[in-house]
Amino acid sequence: MFDYEMLKLAWWGLIGVLLIGFALTDGFDIGAVVLMPFIGKNDNERRVIFNTIGPHWEGNQVWLVTAGGALFAAWPLVYAAAFSGFYWAMMLVLFALFFRPVGFDYRSKIEDPRWRRSWDWALFAGSLVPALVFGVAFGNLFIGLPFSYDDTMRSTYSGSFFALLNPFGLLAGVVSVSMLVMHGGSWLMMRTDGELQERARRGLQLSALVYLFCFVAAGFWVSYGMQGYHLSSALDAGAALSPLDKTVDRNNAGWLANYTRYPWTLAAPLAGVLGAVLALLMAQMKRAAPAFLGSAVAITGTILTAGFALFPFIMPSSIDPASSLTVWDATSSRMTLGIMLVAACIFVPVILSYTLWCYWKMWGKVTTKNIDDNQHSVY
Repeated sequence: MFDYEMLKLAWWGLIGVLLIGFALTDGFDIGAVVLMPFIGKNDNERRVIFNTIGPHWEGNQVWLVTAGGALFAAWPLVYAAAFSGFYWAMMLVLFALFFRPVGFDYRSKIEDPRWRRSWDWALFAGSLVPALVFGVAFGNLFIGLPFSYDDTMRSTYSGSFFALLNPFGLLAGVVSVSMLVMHGGSWLMMRTDGELQERARRGLQLSALVYLFCFVAAGFWVSYGMQGYHLSSALDAGAALSPLDKTVDRNNAGWLANYTRYPWTLAAPLAGVLGAVLALLMAQMKRAAPAFLGSAVAITGTILTAGFALFPFIMPSSIDPASSLTVWDATSSRMTLGIMLVAACIFVPVILSYTLWCYWKMWGKVTTKNIDDNQHSVY
């Protein structure tokens, strides 16, 4: 059995895998719906977009639910502090997500154009808001969040929802939205044809350019315009620790320290940039599958870039750096992590295999003819 230190590292990696899985799967259907009002020129084209993701979007959200459950079980202190501090942001995401199941199910029940147009914009909001808020939340982790612990380990959060909407947080939000729209555009290139496919290709190219500019800008901002966090006291990573059993400094090299110490981690930002360039070039050459692969590599590289930069910090505190939550001191007990690891090793491959089987069985292009021939049996 793994020792406690290895279990902590394993769950840091597994939660990262769940977040990447969510971004890769639910990301393309979020991106496709964000593109929908701009590339779907009539009702049938918009229905084509919905039906490319129709068989998959509910299953894709399993990754988000699983990541939330894993966060609660593996990092209970992070779960408590984050869901308290991000309360209004989380509620905004939750209410935006409500539009998705209702919109998909009811949009095409009535043929009134006003009814369908209203649900189109509701679905657009239900996809754009989560993509933006998740990016803003990740951006604020680099700045630090205004929370602290007292001697009895009660947390206090002194921030507000609007404080999260700072310039760097919004820049990270744009990175998130453009990244997922790029992924959605590449998905639609694979699953549609004709003029709709061409408009999806142009949407992919534009979003890839926005992503590249904002991702590189965020990198320069973190490198030259932001103080990072650094653990300045020695810790026994294999022990059960309190978040207050450490000393944390802030310095300009904080978020770059891991890239200096472990040069191989530079592969993550490089993958983010090269993946987007590959998607852009393949879109220009009208090769849909390689473009989708490029956007998937860009998403993976972006999330790993943030994870490698922050490690071992999970949720830094801006008002009391010593209260910052890290991989070493925010985890559950050794027994909890061990039991969960066994369950994850069994069930994550099962879920992944079933998901891939669903994509394989339901693969193929969706056309306006499919919609015309199946008016009452498709979204």
